[in-house]
Amino acid sequence: MARPQSDAAPKATETRLAQKKKDSAHLADFQFAGAPRSGRGRAFDLSRFDPAAKPFSLGDKATDKVAVAALAAELDGLQDLLYADRRYKLLLVLQGTDTAGKDGTIRGVFAQTSALGVHTVAWKAPSEEERAHDYLWRIHKEVPRLGEIVIFNRSHYEDVLVPVVKGWIDPAQTRKRFAHINDFERMLSETGTVVLKFLLHISKEEQRLRLQERLDDPTKHWKFAAGDLEERKSWDKYQAAYSAAVAATGTPWAPWTIVPADSKTHRNLMIAQAVKEALERLKLRYPPGDPALSNIRVP
Repeated sequence: MARPQSDAAPKATETRLAQKKKDSAHLADFQFAGAPRSGRGRAFDLSRFDPAAKPFSLGDKATDKVAVAALAAELDGLQDLLYADRRYKLLLVLQGTDTAGKDGTIRGVFAQTSALGVHTVAWKAPSEEERAHDYLWRIHKEVPRLGEIVIFNRSHYEDVLVPVVKGWIDPAQTRKRFAHINDFERMLSETGTVVLKFLLHISKEEQRLRLQERLDDPTKHWKFAAGDLEERKSWDKYQAAYSAAVAATGTPWAPWTIVPADSKTHRNLMIAQAVKEALERLKLRYPPGDPALSNIRVP
């Protein structure tokens, strides 16, 4: 049986968060949903977003951490409701450069949700078996079932980022892939999947600091790969590829949200709030009770 709420701090934090949103930032200001189905998007420039910005901050890091914890607790309840309702599915796509904070987002935002209803898929380079199929084949196998939340740590968008930067596919092939992805995500949306796509946007300097931290701390050496430095040389190309991908695949049924992510706490706060709002919009409900059970008494 749930205990009555006796501590006013979480409620006060939620009230301040709501007032902050009302007064200034709105998630819509950081979303892009203007791409047509053709895969030819209207102009989008990632550089106009400041990765160091904290538009949803309540004023200081300590207060923001309290807000994240409060939202994480709310997400636990909403996830339970989603699982019981069984009318919808939720797919979260976390995309970003190396060290952007995909793992940290999962830990911070979903730390309190049940592992029974939340599943994470960390995408790596495709296997031989996966390469023998179309590039979306392996993705489709991992999308959520009814009542389930699935988090993609990286995603099918790797197939319109890395091949573009490396020159493995030409512009015509890239446009075709954008169109494929739009149709794929539309199909998911039309069959009950809510698709939330977050681009974790960090600065080149912040990435340098995080990579150096991994090198300086022996307990974090396992996170570092020599290829990280090689990929860093293509920073500008990746930023351009991300801009093109958002422009072409930010759709009404699967919009992109650009998350200023130099601040890890703000990143978690913004994403937790976005997920909460998305779940609340579904008007989730528990299944009706069985009247036959009301008279049963456990001996």
